[in-house]
Amino acid sequence: MTTSIASGSAPAVRTYEVRTYGCQMNVHDSERLSGLLEDAGYLKATDGTQADVVVFNTCAVRENADNKLYGNLSHLAPIKEANPDLQIAVGGCLAQKDRATITEKAPYVDVVFGTHNIGSLPVLLERARVQEEAQVEILESLEVFPSTLPTKRESAYAAWVSVSVGCNNTCTFCIVPSLRGKEKDRRPGEILAEIEALVAEGVTEVTLLGQNVNAYGVEFGDRKAFSKLLRACGEIEGLERVRFTSPHPAEFTDDVIEAMAETPNVMPSLHMPLQSGSDRVLKAMRRSYRSTKFLGIIERVRAAIPHAAITTDIIVGFPGETEEDFQATLDVVRESRFASAFTFQYSKRPGTPAADLPDQISPEIVKDRYQRLVDLVNEIAHEENQKNVGRTLELMVAEGEGRKDSSTKRLSGRAPDNRLVHFNAAGAEGVRPGDMVTVEVTYAAPHYLVADNPVLEVRRTRSGDAWEARQGVSTGSTDGTSPTVGLGMPSVGVPAPLPPAPACG
Repeated sequence: MTTSIASGSAPAVRTYEVRTYGCQMNVHDSERLSGLLEDAGYLKATDGTQADVVVFNTCAVRENADNKLYGNLSHLAPIKEANPDLQIAVGGCLAQKDRATITEKAPYVDVVFGTHNIGSLPVLLERARVQEEAQVEILESLEVFPSTLPTKRESAYAAWVSVSVGCNNTCTFCIVPSLRGKEKDRRPGEILAEIEALVAEGVTEVTLLGQNVNAYGVEFGDRKAFSKLLRACGEIEGLERVRFTSPHPAEFTDDVIEAMAETPNVMPSLHMPLQSGSDRVLKAMRRSYRSTKFLGIIERVRAAIPHAAITTDIIVGFPGETEEDFQATLDVVRESRFASAFTFQYSKRPGTPAADLPDQISPEIVKDRYQRLVDLVNEIAHEENQKNVGRTLELMVAEGEGRKDSSTKRLSGRAPDNRLVHFNAAGAEGVRPGDMVTVEVTYAAPHYLVADNPVLEVRRTRSGDAWEARQGVSTGSTDGTSPTVGLGMPSVGVPAPLPPAPACG
């Protein structure tokens, strides 16, 4: 039983839960929040139990973000009333935007903190407990780079690594720059040191993360800093896979393409946000490129990396978008042959220039265009996936990405180009998340591949060892000798990657 606030003493051990919404930057920030709380003595709540502290790490990109937050907060209101010791904290982009209005709409919230001061959370929670009143602390600029904070990473084998925070672009649909601030870059040595430390812990895949990741270096004046960083990652022994998200087409230069093609551990996958195929709409969005430049990048990437899988973000129904503009988007989609696309219906966000533009598109038209776009994207993705049937691929075994794995008796993994592959586990007994398997693709669907023949080869890895150590069980050594316990189907762990928010590229 917890001790009440009125008694003036905190419980000896308190539990926490972090709920994450939005882009990969928020996912990574939540790892920091978890690390901070554990460093302060909190323990992660077990499944099915009510945590003593619930933290909402929010997103402000989508129109329903506010409704989703307040709906979830309202579910906690009666629990808070029954147990005053429960603490509720709200952080992230929506907290940065709404500030004090959160405690007006949900007066039972204990702490509100912004994107620039996630490191303050434990202190704010304690201050709220002692003073018995809500604490709202929003900073206007970054004081401590988040990567200096303690981190509890959700995956033993794959990790996010921030290279920068903030964005210098002024896209009219995007509220992120006003909430995350101007771009701040980490020094290369600091980034590489973090990656080397992760590899020493068993991580074999990293994703370099930034709001505008390929603009990295702008703060210290090196236009080729990002390509140099990719090449430097190639020198790190034990680092098998390097990815990055999300780049901006305007700053995507040939030296980055060359670094991708020439650095073996940089994977043949690229997420390149299009947003619209209409030059008129791109101009209205203040996207500083046009469709010809975008298609030129795609062409050069494919020439250098023939098997590259290219994904994108597209917004439908931007103010003033005509049927002709929409057809231009479909034309670019047909020519680009995307492996997949994250498609969004435009939503008006207060505080963005686009919110005040005339000619807002009716929901009926937006919905119709959206469905036509999704149909085309799925058709092309299916055709592109079918090209992989018969190919032999090495997969990194994933955890928690195959929703039907238990019923199909398959496992799941990610190919080098980041395609999701569900595979027959025959011949891979005792394989662990983070291990590598070689399979032959036998079937293709629009959103995944299937390998139904027995696994051709298993390569046990340090990442598998690291995953196993977290579970407190053993399935054998990395040399493949003396397997002791077959874990079977992975059922818990890292969820499938969140789709990039349309504002983050």
